[in-house]
Amino acid sequence: MTSIPIQKTITPKPKPSIQGLPFGKYFTDHMFLMDYVEGQGWINPRIVPYGPFSLDPGTIVLHYAQEIFEGLKAYGTPEDGVQLFRPEENIRRLNLSAERMCIPPVPEDVAFLGLKELIALERDWVPMEAGASLYIRPFIFATEVTLGVYPSQTYTFCIITCPVGSYYPEGVNPVKILIETEDVRAVRGGTGYVKCGGNYAASIRAGGRAAAAGFSQVLWLDGLHRKYVEEVGSMNVMFKIDGHVITPELSGSVLGGITRKSVLALLQSWGVPVAERLISVDELIAAANAGKLEEAWGTGTAAVISPIGEITYEGVRYVINDGQTGALTQKVYDNLTGIQWGRQEDPFGWTVRVC
Repeated sequence: MTSIPIQKTITPKPKPSIQGLPFGKYFTDHMFLMDYVEGQGWINPRIVPYGPFSLDPGTIVLHYAQEIFEGLKAYGTPEDGVQLFRPEENIRRLNLSAERMCIPPVPEDVAFLGLKELIALERDWVPMEAGASLYIRPFIFATEVTLGVYPSQTYTFCIITCPVGSYYPEGVNPVKILIETEDVRAVRGGTGYVKCGGNYAASIRAGGRAAAAGFSQVLWLDGLHRKYVEEVGSMNVMFKIDGHVITPELSGSVLGGITRKSVLALLQSWGVPVAERLISVDELIAAANAGKLEEAWGTGTAAVISPIGEITYEGVRYVINDGQTGALTQKVYDNLTGIQWGRQEDPFGWTVRVC
């Protein structure tokens, strides 16, 4: 396939101001769609005006949550161009999620072409302001109408986009996190490594409790032993302990983050000692008490890097680096965003020019 059929809107929306724009609230003019029908495969890729879906009350996704999604961004470059950051990784991870959720994999070439043509069409929606970007949400959901717990025979693949401002309007500020000891996010053998809505719905209660207590995020522990660190909020997490960076290994209950993967590559290229392994909450607290927990940060598409300035465990507060953003955390943020927005060289070949 060399092109995607495009139906342009006849009622384009006014562009919002990026200043103060809430994340994920204002969507662009068009969306990419593709359908799956058992026996025919994925068919009818197209770009159409953004609009609502019509779903029968008996649609499988509404009852059994057979759906998956992804998140990536398009960035305006200093030369007035638009580029993507590692989009092929998102498409591969979408299909990894699809396998676990019994959803037919999308053809990677068609998904990539649809993504690029949608962004090219929405070129004027890509913010050029510093720190702003166009957030991209690909997702797949089951559309068969039946009350039966089995894989749907039909699906819809959709990509929507929305302009977003800087995640940190006043800079990269450290956050306070609470180590969660009651709820768990995922267990091995479950869907922890999958980007599906059920994982996020299961995190809302603990996140709400943490927010009510003045914390920005929760730090999740494993579901079996309740002792090994897994993720922070909906992000991967890294700790600099005694000069070494440690991040929880991808054991089946941790999402394989693309930002995580990129940060590890950056650190290794700088010669920073890095380990992907189990890290217990006891080890983390012992390092904090010994003054060896030097820095900590979360990694994810939305915020890129979220410095952690304080953790609380069983009612005890542990301040990290005097509550300030650490030097390595800042270096990671500056270099990764520099590559994403095209402000510095991309020695890894991660960026894809769209227009």
